[in-house]
Amino acid sequence: MKKNTRRQRIKYKIRKKIEGTAGTPRLSVFRSNSEIYAQVIDDISGKTLFAASSLEKDFTKQKTNKTELAKVVGKIVGERAVKAGIGSVKFDRNGYLYHGRVKAVAEGAREAGLKF
Repeated sequence: MKKNTRRQRIKYKIRKKIEGTAGTPRLSVFRSNSEIYAQVIDDISGKTLFAASSLEKDFTKQKTNKTELAKVVGKIVGERAVKAGIGSVKFDRNGYLYHGRVKAVAEGAREAGLKF
């Protein structure tokens, strides 16, 4: 079985259980080989409330490793959500293992004040 097919199966199992609402939206993480993306989603209205990625202008000048960059992305998306009054979210690891950069995004969001 290919790696991406396995991840898609895991992703579908996770998404059956997790649904983001207006009160507790879903924090979804996408990890590519070079970048990391995080977004806070309200599944009922089908809208992305906040997003942050390593492609933003602030990050393009930084020279850090990918894990530290992921932690900063998590912190930024967490700060944006807390500023808007969202205190807790449901974490969607999107089929990836809770390890490395995905874990760093979660830790950064927790440091910003999000609970999950």
